[in-house]
Amino acid sequence: MLAPIRLLRATRYYAPKLRQVMVWLYKSREEGNYTFAITELNQIYLAHTLSIVSGCSYEKVFQYLREPLEDLALQHHVLEYTRRKPYRYYSDARCDFGRRIGWYAMARLMKPKMIVETGVDKGLGAVLLCSALLRNEREGFPGRYYGTDIDPHAGYLLAPPYDSVGQILFGDSIESLKRLNAVDLFIHDSDYSSGYERFEYQLIASKLTRRAIILGNKAHSSGELALFSQSHGRQFLFFREEPEDHWYPGAGIGISFPPQANHGAGSDIRD
Repeated sequence: MLAPIRLLRATRYYAPKLRQVMVWLYKSREEGNYTFAITELNQIYLAHTLSIVSGCSYEKVFQYLREPLEDLALQHHVLEYTRRKPYRYYSDARCDFGRRIGWYAMARLMKPKMIVETGVDKGLGAVLLCSALLRNEREGFPGRYYGTDIDPHAGYLLAPPYDSVGQILFGDSIESLKRLNAVDLFIHDSDYSSGYERFEYQLIASKLTRRAIILGNKAHSSGELALFSQSHGRQFLFFREEPEDHWYPGAGIGISFPPQANHGAGSDIRD
């Protein structure tokens, strides 16, 4: 007798998602790396998380999170270059960064001299991070971005003026990482096997600066970054994203950071 009532209560949680699936099927052409914004409440949670990691004030972190969402030039750039590409890229003509605004805020907080991202795809993270580096440069803190990808067509969004502070290294990311040193901000977003992820962390460990921070893009499904942090005396936090008006449940950001990364609230954390 209670089964229909229980079923109704359960389906209330999933019916909105099913409606979003139907809208997505007919209005989107994406087959992966889904494009969406995150909710306002999720942005607040992200700002608090990064405040703990950086030691900077919540207000400053939230200000940085909002910068790319209010950057009309950046949004125009992403939309324009997305429209130019053939359909084989399966990208929607929209500019939403999801959890990547956390990457951006971390780049603004750290003022890194070198950012490395493994796995570039169309280059949404690349152009976002380079926009952060351009702002840092105008404030007197120059830096450089290197993305790695095995696909020679990857990174088409990284175009002028953003490519003035960044470039894509094509080929296997392990081989590319061997040529880099003094990495301040490392972002793993490449091969999704745990073994490959572990190998990247093991390789990059000796190339990190004292204040370096690692962001893992698959910590929602892999414990590799948490295990790496534990074995290397680093702290670890996980932020889960909440997509706005999208069926995808969201991924997250794994954050590995040294205890000495906390330099005091209200100030950025570049040495």
